[in-house]
Amino acid sequence: MMRAALSALAALCAVFACATAVAAVPRPNLLLITVDDMNTDSVGVFGATVAETTPNIDQLAEEGLRFERAHVQVANCMPSRNVMWSGRYPLSNKIEGFYQVKDPGYLTLADYAKSAGYFTAIRHKAQDSTPYSPYGWDAVLDRLAGGAKLNKKDPGSYGQSTAEGIRLAKQAGKPFCLLINIADPHLPFFGFNRKGKAIVDPFVPSRTYRPEEVAVPGFLVDDPVVRQELAHYYSSVRRADDAVGQVLQALQESGEANRTLVLFLSDHGMPFPFAKTQLYHHSTSTPLIVRWPDVIKPGSVDRTHLVSAVDILPTLLDGIGEEIPGDLEGRTFLPLLRGATQDGRDHVFKVYNENAAGGREPMAAVESARFLYIFNPWSNGKRTLFSATYGTATYKRMLQLAEKDAQIAGRVQLLNHRVLEEFYDVQNDPDCLDNLIDDPAYKDQVAEYRGLLEQWLRKMQDPMLEVLLQRDDPAVLAAFMAEQQRQTRERKEWSRAIREYRKTTGG
Repeated sequence: MMRAALSALAALCAVFACATAVAAVPRPNLLLITVDDMNTDSVGVFGATVAETTPNIDQLAEEGLRFERAHVQVANCMPSRNVMWSGRYPLSNKIEGFYQVKDPGYLTLADYAKSAGYFTAIRHKAQDSTPYSPYGWDAVLDRLAGGAKLNKKDPGSYGQSTAEGIRLAKQAGKPFCLLINIADPHLPFFGFNRKGKAIVDPFVPSRTYRPEEVAVPGFLVDDPVVRQELAHYYSSVRRADDAVGQVLQALQESGEANRTLVLFLSDHGMPFPFAKTQLYHHSTSTPLIVRWPDVIKPGSVDRTHLVSAVDILPTLLDGIGEEIPGDLEGRTFLPLLRGATQDGRDHVFKVYNENAAGGREPMAAVESARFLYIFNPWSNGKRTLFSATYGTATYKRMLQLAEKDAQIAGRVQLLNHRVLEEFYDVQNDPDCLDNLIDDPAYKDQVAEYRGLLEQWLRKMQDPMLEVLLQRDDPAVLAAFMAEQQRQTRERKEWSRAIREYRKTTGG
């Protein structure tokens, strides 16, 4: 009996010692780095088959923890980023498209960090990372001290911005919360301007790629035109990595690296057909990495837990010792950073509503390590998806090839018009080529995942729920889309008015 009591006491002391050690870790600075439109499998440590794409990102992963089953919620910019920094899904944070919101009714990362005593600053994507712009950051790091605007495609400029943000925080006597948003590999790729014309690009990556060096994703077509565009994409991936290297070098030179939590991810998948502005696996998979000295064991890999971008804000608040508001829709994954496990992380929910140009095609999905179910209530066989990828050379080439190739024509048909429901075995078919929705062998799994999505839509009070429940009624689908398009027109008017209001009032 005495031995049992001593064992219990020893266990209690061990728990107390661990808690004390955790409590002794000082509140970290926060350095949050995003890249724009980068596939997870474009990153070396996440399985890139193209050589030496991301040496700096790979090194960051070696010094921290990488999540192999992380997802963003939306595969386009402003909605995706607002999920990250609000801890809320798009229906709740009101950023379903690219609109200004006059009175969001909630706080974001910038607000929480400032109230916790942090100096907050952002580089690039300021207007896409908050519900309206200008927002209450302490500093926007898009210009040099003399006023000259920094070029968003210049890797060195991101190191300059990081150094300046840290300098301003030290000057204010505060820890820093820096959000550094790197513009690559978003279009235009290296060597092109915004109109798609070839240029002599002054910002040359540390390595460029030739068409024969790239890997063509399984969801695209292996063709010389496609390979050429992919070569420019991968050169832009390398330039993004150069920028990450500049950011991390600035952090190291500041002397703050050992006191800083670094979080890295992409806002969504590559700007090619079947990735960006979709809900496929490669649309939302993101190369999430966290480095936190003295907390995270270097070289850690989480191959099990599914984590979502909606979880980032609550995790950061938990990490700096702040209370997590009860109305956030994400949940902290801080235990995973500390090497523990977490239940309830076996699937993620994803949504998509609008392209930047205002084309509205609502979709919702649920994905696990094995399966992906997608519901497309806009799809009636005639309506065309308004995708951000239709201006690419790859899509235009697919249209040409489709005239003579029935298989490619089928892919173009699916891309443009989709079908009401899709179901994929992403463990064996990550490129989502084989839709199993009507396969009798997967009847039970389809019903299970449809049910999971139904529960989530009900919880979110999403109008897609009624369409899902009555998916065989064309009149219900038509009425739903008519209302969605009415709301889009209304949001456009609101956003235009709010933009003008902020111009005249200065905030």
